[in-house]
Amino acid sequence: MSRLLIIEDEAIIRSTLRRLLERQGHEVVEAASIPEALELGPADFDLIISDLRLPGPPGTEIIPASQGVPVLIMTSYASVKSAVESMKLGAVDYIAKPFDHDEMAMLVERILKQGHMERQNAALKSDLLRDYPVAGMIGNCEAMQQVFDRIHKVAPTDTTVMILGESGTGKELAARALHELSPRAPAPMITVNCAAIPEGLIESELFGHEKGAFTGASGSRRGLVEAADGGTLFLDEIGELPLDVQARLLRVLQEGEIRRVGANQPRRVDVRLITATHRDLQQMVAEGGFREDLYYRLRVMELNLPPLRERGEDIIELAEALLQKSCKRLNRPSLHFDRDALIAIRHYDWPGNVRELENILERAVILSDSTTISADLLAIHNNTEHTIPTGKAPPTEDDKLSLDDYFINFVRKHEGNFTETELARQLGISRKTLWERRNRLGIPRQRSES
Repeated sequence: MSRLLIIEDEAIIRSTLRRLLERQGHEVVEAASIPEALELGPADFDLIISDLRLPGPPGTEIIPASQGVPVLIMTSYASVKSAVESMKLGAVDYIAKPFDHDEMAMLVERILKQGHMERQNAALKSDLLRDYPVAGMIGNCEAMQQVFDRIHKVAPTDTTVMILGESGTGKELAARALHELSPRAPAPMITVNCAAIPEGLIESELFGHEKGAFTGASGSRRGLVEAADGGTLFLDEIGELPLDVQARLLRVLQEGEIRRVGANQPRRVDVRLITATHRDLQQMVAEGGFREDLYYRLRVMELNLPPLRERGEDIIELAEALLQKSCKRLNRPSLHFDRDALIAIRHYDWPGNVRELENILERAVILSDSTTISADLLAIHNNTEHTIPTGKAPPTEDDKLSLDDYFINFVRKHEGNFTETELARQLGISRKTLWERRNRLGIPRQRSES
């Protein structure tokens, strides 16, 4: 349900418009003048509908105070000049009185839908513009810093890159970062999930076909490799490619050319190839499931994305960022985690990695009835024999601690028996992060490693 503000000095028109919009399922608030509307907080509405001619300031005076909320101007003095002037001042659209009820209802719905899409796009853009070494990718752990460093080094080149990692670790995001930081950024990046295309169609999808090449080929068609000409081709799940298609892909890398299905002559293409997989391609080569010559062509440079469970405190930072992203996308007010939710997030193993985290948070935002995300809303359970502590479970001593207290308590309890490397592994962080947190929390090492 959207919240609308009507600014109209004629009570009959105001009440008629209110009834019309309430029948559409909207919450409607009325004002008879600009000063009255300003007292209602115009920035808190989803749409403002204002008459142009009002007692006192004109209706366009509400636009600066709306802080981006779309303003629809209506007037009995319909003219091209007044419409143009209103639009120049920032009105989203213009309608003449007397208006048709269906026309007004359709216009309001279009403006609200457009505003919702703009908020979604803004959420996505803000996610991409986060102040991290690689736009859109969050991570301060040592493994992610190495990923960022390698992306910056290899992105400006045309070197073929293979991205390795479990499902859900962000391989497509890394591929997009490589493209956006390359000289090919103005050209298209074509993404292909090799596992999602039926085996009988993948050759035609990648390389295109000529008219009559097979039953149903009623015309010539350009393939996805050609579509990426001048830009980047990202082949996700490359391990799913059939052997005969692997041979054709090898020719693209070696000769820079393709041959459409059913064509006699090859075509030149200029693409930068990025691949990704969660499978062990070297083992597939040994078993005959993947071409050895193609394998070595693809792995000129590797990016290894760590699973979420090995990224330490990155998990909390990611969760906070993804929570706010979901709130914006779903048009919800800002939410935050309670203490038990943070503990649950930090201790869960995340077999689905970042994708699982994002999906769980989106569900929690939808189900939340307050400003807080609780552990119960997350509905995650550790895949070890212990259950993650929640507000309903009997608290243990560790559960009563903050994350910093838990760290201090764990380090002091185990540093006499573990090396620094073992301590870091038990905590799910790098040695560098362990050292930094020791210094920050004032618990320097008590003994040297043997």
